[in-house]
Amino acid sequence: MTTDPCDGCGREVRIAGGIGDMWGADHSATGGMTLELADGTEHFLCSDCIEALPDHREVEAADVAALETRDD
Repeated sequence: MTTDPCDGCGREVRIAGGIGDMWGADHSATGGMTLELADGTEHFLCSDCIEALPDHREVEAADVAALETRDD
């Protein structure tokens, strides 16, 4: 199993595929994805952080930075 930290909350997120999944029986889905934002930046975000992004306007790096300070 491979993980990568979420750029929003810092939590380690499972990345599906790769050599780790080739030999194991666990074929779980990836827990996040890399998004290219309106300002041209790219960020790997977990599913929870993606859901927390604004949906009424273009998302920018400042929105990802705001995720770091939110309280769940």
